[in-house]
Amino acid sequence: MALGNLASRFLVAVVAVPILLLVLYLGPSWPTYLLVGAAAIIAMHEFFSMTLEEKGDRTAGLVFGTLACAAAYWLSPMAMPQSAGWQRLAAPGSSYAVSFLSVIAPALYFLFRFGDIATVARRFTAMVAGIVYAGLLFMALAALKRDAGGGTEGGHWVVLVLAIAWLGDTGAYFAGRFLGDAKLYPAVSPKKTWAGAWGGLAGSVGAAIVMKLFFLDRQLGWVDTILIAAPGAALGQMGDLAESLIKRSTGVKDSGSLLPGHGGILDRVDAVLFMAPYVLVYIQIRAAIG
Repeated sequence: MALGNLASRFLVAVVAVPILLLVLYLGPSWPTYLLVGAAAIIAMHEFFSMTLEEKGDRTAGLVFGTLACAAAYWLSPMAMPQSAGWQRLAAPGSSYAVSFLSVIAPALYFLFRFGDIATVARRFTAMVAGIVYAGLLFMALAALKRDAGGGTEGGHWVVLVLAIAWLGDTGAYFAGRFLGDAKLYPAVSPKKTWAGAWGGLAGSVGAAIVMKLFFLDRQLGWVDTILIAAPGAALGQMGDLAESLIKRSTGVKDSGSLLPGHGGILDRVDAVLFMAPYVLVYIQIRAAIG
């Protein structure tokens, strides 16, 4: 990573991090939904730009994806009024609405606007994959803020995920640069090394320990910390590799150019997409079993 690239990353962080923290630590959860939802729309746009040639297909995918993300968040039992009737409606309502918007609506779109019929299967698959991968997985971050109690505590949980992902990335960079050059997966990402993978794990675990000690000590035991950090780090690194695979298969270097020094939104959140759903499910299971 060149010095100019590092400087660009630093400047982006100086501007973006205070705004991100302000939104995350606001009392209500809906500002976090708006921020994550906007980022998810950009991420879906980047994915569709790599996989769909037709502008109409990309627009349709963004419309269906935006509605699917809204349904996943607002029709959740945690977002609905706490009456028995609404709660009975919420669980199946969310699942069916998200399924309709992410699968059935794209199928109907291509049924009546199939264009080049020989490419329909590929285009339909790309649209559904983009909605789920770049949209719905991303919304787990907004759901984490809401379901972990909202306010400051919910903000801490979101920061935990971001810290595990981004400090893991930092640890991987410096370990890979200075501690070894044995390649991790050269067919997918030639620059990644085994030293970087172990450095990323160390950075992620260190980030989780800091968050436990200073912000989530009452909520996280040491077993919880390791069970979140270690699998989360592994999932984050695989998320990074998965996005690299998608970019390599479509012949692009970065998913976009929105963030100088980082590339696109997908380049910055590829680890978060795989990690946030895991952490969300983990805290839900922990709450259910007490």
